[in-house]
Amino acid sequence: MMDSTRHPVAGRVRHILSHRLLPVVLAVLVVGCTGLEKDPTAKWDADRLYNEARTELQAGAWTKARELYEKLEARYPFGRYAQQAQIEIAYCYYKEGETADAISATDRFLKLNPTSPNADYVYYLRGLVNFIEPPVLLGPIVHYRVSERDPKAMLESFEAFKELLARFPASRYREDATLRLSFLRDALADHEVRVADYYYRRGAYLAAINRAQTALREYQGAPALERALGIMVHSYERLELPELRVSAERVLRANYPKSAELNDNL
Repeated sequence: MMDSTRHPVAGRVRHILSHRLLPVVLAVLVVGCTGLEKDPTAKWDADRLYNEARTELQAGAWTKARELYEKLEARYPFGRYAQQAQIEIAYCYYKEGETADAISATDRFLKLNPTSPNADYVYYLRGLVNFIEPPVLLGPIVHYRVSERDPKAMLESFEAFKELLARFPASRYREDATLRLSFLRDALADHEVRVADYYYRRGAYLAAINRAQTALREYQGAPALERALGIMVHSYERLELPELRVSAERVLRANYPKSAELNDNL
């Protein structure tokens, strides 16, 4: 009887199978080894996670810092660093430019920790997330450029700073928030008045009045309100509503007695 191990056909089969199976075996081994790889932070305690995350944060490595803070919170959700980790996660998202994630993180913190002594900072951070940083704060040219943008982000920032000042009038962030709020108020009012003027120039007088009234109602003290009152005066005139025109003009004269908006031609 012929030894099957010496049969030429059997030898070729073994050769083919061995060469075809080798890559498969190697692939399985690689996958297996990958699965055995461990997180190098797996044995870190809360102190080390916090300190390493803080080091990355101070170095400006926002993503690395955030990932470490996320591990810290996940492993020690009731530890002494949990709240600070939540705040830093929101801050890292802000620095990464991930606006939606940053807002979500601030919302989560305020929901979980409504009475936290750091709540004022989180409201302040909320305002910063959507704040359009101008080259020179409160400059008229900057107002013009900002008001040309989509006002949604500005409005969200405005509301966050306003809520901060309402809830925490003695906050350490009050001074800076007030300055930013003033800038946003002027920019948002300017945007509303530009839209009102657009409608006025096209004969949509009711729409112009509505936008001007929004500016007057929401952004008291903004420089653009002089123009808003002027648009209202002349829109009422075009609509042949003399009583409303006189009323709007009275307010305009009382607040801006030398206003160019009192001229017949707007």
